[in-house]
Amino acid sequence: MRTRIVEEAARLLREDGPGAVTTRGVAARAGVQAPAIYRLFGDKDGLLEAVAEHVMADFVSAKAATVAAAEADDLDPVEDLRAGWNGQIDFGLSNPALFRLLSDPSRVASSAAARRGLRVLEARIHRVAVTGRLRVTEQRAVGLFQAAGVGVITTVLATPPDDRDPGLTHAALEGVLAQILSDAPVAADDRRLAATVAFRSWAPTFDQLSSSERLLLAEWLDRVVVTDS
Repeated sequence: MRTRIVEEAARLLREDGPGAVTTRGVAARAGVQAPAIYRLFGDKDGLLEAVAEHVMADFVSAKAATVAAAEADDLDPVEDLRAGWNGQIDFGLSNPALFRLLSDPSRVASSAAARRGLRVLEARIHRVAVTGRLRVTEQRAVGLFQAAGVGVITTVLATPPDDRDPGLTHAALEGVLAQILSDAPVAADDRRLAATVAFRSWAPTFDQLSSSERLLLAEWLDRVVVTDS
């Protein structure tokens, strides 16, 4: 019953916006009595929370499967990163009401699905780092991607359709990639920085070192990367 209610509420939200997600309307679509919704979710806000988490969980599961397939097929990690960006932008622009729910900082902080989504992005960035093509820390690359993605979707959704710049999302992606990648041709300093970042990405796997030694090595390498970048 809970799943049916959440799925019907998600359809209403996607098709008609938050205003359409009423307890009466959702109950009618799900074939249940309205009191069942209050019993399961407390109120409309509780239902919307459940809808956001449900949709995000499905989306993140699909992203995680894509990353696993890309790794298994040895797909170029930068191309996989591009694909992830495009998928995130398409999702946000196709589901504006859900995007606004899912991008609420207070909701993101408590969302298990959002944390899994962050781990997917971290995995994509890590694949780039181990190839020696990243010239900033993995943490900064993840932050730049998150900030740019949310900002682009928010900007496009706030712009009337006829006034939207069709090249904005691509330009934003290229801007972020230019900040984080060290693809040839690069200066000597960039090559050194990329090598350090790549070494840092492998540091946690050095079983020959104790856990405290691995932490210390990571701290040293992070200091070098932050200083050089």
